Amino acid sequence: MARNKYDIDEVLDAPFNAKQFRRMLSYVRPYAGRVATTLALTVGANALNLLVPLILMVAINTMIPAGDLKGLILLSAGYVATIVASSVAMKFRMRLMVNVGQGIIHDVRLDMFRHLQALPFSYFDSRPHGKILVRLVNYVNAISDLLSNGLVNMLADLTSLLIIFAYMLAVDPKLTLYALAGVPLLIGGLLALKGFQRRAQQQLSRKLSNLNAYTHESLGGIRVTQAFVREEMNQGIFLKLNKEYRRDWMRAAMLSLAMWPYIDTVSNATVALLYGAGALWLRPEVSVGVLVAFVGYVWRFWAPINNLSAFYNSLLTAAAYIERIFEFLDEPLVVEDGAAAEDMPPVRGEVEFDHVGFRYETGSPVLEDLSFRVAPGETVALVGPTGGGKSTIVSLLSRFYDVQEGAVRVDGIDVRTVRMDSLRRQMGIMLQEPFLFPGTLMENIRYGRLDATDEECVAAATAVRADEFIRRKPLGYETEVHERGTGISAGERQLISFARVLLSEPRILILDEATASIDTRTEKALQKGLETLLAGRTSFVIAHRLSTIRGADRILYIDGRGIRESGTHDGLIAAGGAYRALYDSQFERLGPAGGSENTAT
Repeated sequence: MARNKYDIDEVLDAPFNAKQFRRMLSYVRPYAGRVATTLALTVGANALNLLVPLILMVAINTMIPAGDLKGLILLSAGYVATIVASSVAMKFRMRLMVNVGQGIIHDVRLDMFRHLQALPFSYFDSRPHGKILVRLVNYVNAISDLLSNGLVNMLADLTSLLIIFAYMLAVDPKLTLYALAGVPLLIGGLLALKGFQRRAQQQLSRKLSNLNAYTHESLGGIRVTQAFVREEMNQGIFLKLNKEYRRDWMRAAMLSLAMWPYIDTVSNATVALLYGAGALWLRPEVSVGVLVAFVGYVWRFWAPINNLSAFYNSLLTAAAYIERIFEFLDEPLVVEDGAAAEDMPPVRGEVEFDHVGFRYETGSPVLEDLSFRVAPGETVALVGPTGGGKSTIVSLLSRFYDVQEGAVRVDGIDVRTVRMDSLRRQMGIMLQEPFLFPGTLMENIRYGRLDATDEECVAAATAVRADEFIRRKPLGYETEVHERGTGISAGERQLISFARVLLSEPRILILDEATASIDTRTEKALQKGLETLLAGRTSFVIAHRLSTIRGADRILYIDGRGIRESGTHDGLIAAGGAYRALYDSQFERLGPAGGSENTAT
């Protein structure tokens, strides 16, 4: 059977952790007042229901033998009033708990999303996005009822048990002992199933994570799947993951439901024991009315036990999900603001890499003892082989990663000592893969500066040669962009991204393969737009297409963990080194050095 990287079991064998539940209960604390009100309504409704067996006992033992019709009518009216009052209380309780439950979902998911946006790139590089999404959506939904409705029900059921026990003792202490005969059997059954249920729920959460991750990957790569006719093989992978999820869901469900018939059997056996005791051993001291009332209390005694058993099952189910949620929330923020971090003052644009060393989580160093300085307004191009460290350099400047050795400074200030948002607001970053959000083209251009006017957005688009293709579209700037920018060509997406960066008016500009998806004709038209974009800004340009960087003030050839060559285009060509070799591999020279050049590829 076909197999992929999601067809695995993540290890999660930590023991049941009560500390995690106490931590999760902190999300209930802001709603303590509403939870207390709900608990009071629930206990009140249950207390009213507990009057019913007493009403029946009085009717059977007193009113009916005495032929007291008026008393029976009054008891009947009391019975109806009790049921109505209990129903009204439960209605308000349900409405209140829905509100509390949704509030808890909102708070947990907000904390997770806030943490998600602060996590470093390395976290997303090493995990399928589907496994992240399942924590943010499915797992939070799974615990919401436990923290709201389930928690209140548990407290109410415990209170009801105490009240019922007191009523039973008051009615007949001997029968109470018979009623409690099944409790040891219940406790034994719970303890026997506990470990099996927990492991089953952990396994189920792993299978759900695998299934969600593969589904997310399949949606993202549907074009490649169809292009390479992988549908049948992918269906095989999905079928296997789906079967495993169904198998583990059935196993978890059977273990979860196993307590219901067990408790039902024990409760029925207890009631039979009570009838036997009342009819055979305790007569004549136990009247018919007492026996009927007592059986009514016994059924009510086992009802909260059933509910507590269901809550216990929910607790075991939620344990696996809570582990995953806090595993996510406890993921360290490798790059974060320090306690003493201050806002970055207005940037002039001087950049310095001072003996910088960096490596990713695994592998050999990417950069070692890297040092260079860039003057304000200077345009520096970074070239070299793939994996040489070009993108790492600009990522360190943007603080997507932090250096492990040395320092990166902007205007003499170590970037690790300032707030990241205050630094990045003064930088314009154009990544290798331009991303457009669902919405209009105008909204995408305005994304980095929400207070910009329509005229300013159009001016930015015009400067980077995007206005022409936008106006050719039927709806112009109001053209809707679909998910992942479908309907807009790769080159058009890059032009929109150029306009977005220009509109944000950055002091430091980073262009990471920003013209990779633009054809040669569009690139020539874009050169003047690029001149507008680069003018007066400190700029870092990463490009494999060397024709786009000939006008750079300085070119750094990055290879072997540092700078191998540095100079202008003409100077590096004349030097005949690594840059010249790279240049010659892209262009055929039709004469002596400095002659005309035609694109070969």
